Amino acid sequence: MSKAYVFLADGFEDIEGLTVVDLLRRADIQVTTVSIKEEKAVTTSHGVSLLTDTVFSEADFEDADMLVLPGGKRGTENLRHDAALAELLRKHYAAGRWVAAICAAPTVLSGLGILKGRKATSYPTVMSMLDCRETSEEPVVTDGNVITSRGMGTSTDFSLQLISVLTSPEKAREIADQVVYRHW
Repeated sequence: MSKAYVFLADGFEDIEGLTVVDLLRRADIQVTTVSIKEEKAVTTSHGVSLLTDTVFSEADFEDADMLVLPGGKRGTENLRHDAALAELLRKHYAAGRWVAAICAAPTVLSGLGILKGRKATSYPTVMSMLDCRETSEEPVVTDGNVITSRGMGTSTDFSLQLISVLTSPEKAREIADQVVYRHW
């Protein structure tokens, strides 16, 4: 069974984080939500309070097939300033494992040099901050072991692409059908 970790920081965009969790779990991918703080309680960009499965300092990421960063302006800023998360992302990427980010969060990957030489996308207002080979306005871009996406409106496409690479395109289509998503 594939394993994905979704990093939730105060201010993360609700739909970008929770759509990933929901759809990946429907696909029988083991998803663990991780607070980057020392407490499980996080608050979304729209004031929804929730509890994560674990906190960063208590998690063991050795079994991770994929690390996922949801966006949201404040959430992305919080992710960007977390040194332990930065080190984990670098190590995971260097090992050839999947890293994925949506909305403003691709700027975190860019700041770590992960997008160098790659094609990527992000939320329109931060696209110019991406240090990559080529930017795109496609809803989801996969280049090597990196997946990026544009924002809340592309959350389902993003999640289905994560399912596709972690399981199969057929499983992604099955989940799209289950949730009556006809664009996949």
